[in-house]
Amino acid sequence: MNQGMIIDMAREALLTVINVSGPLLLLALTIGLLVSIFQTVTSIQEPTLAFVPKILAVFLGLVIFGPWMLNKMLTFITNLYTSFGSYIIN
Repeated sequence: MNQGMIIDMAREALLTVINVSGPLLLLALTIGLLVSIFQTVTSIQEPTLAFVPKILAVFLGLVIFGPWMLNKMLTFITNLYTSFGSYIIN
């Protein structure tokens, strides 16, 4: 196993993490922005008002994007496990 293979494996792992976490992070960011605008317009400064909708949106996002996220992670792990032989030999 040479240095290039390790860098490729780490790059692929980081891209998988970004791809899997991206939709949920964008969803939480969007809901947080909307709640923030609502709080500014209505002058309501309740901390739980910002927290609860984001949690609910992330749970809903997990229900919607969960199978796709699981598929992406399983593909990465399968590729990693099937290429162990080439990592050991080189």
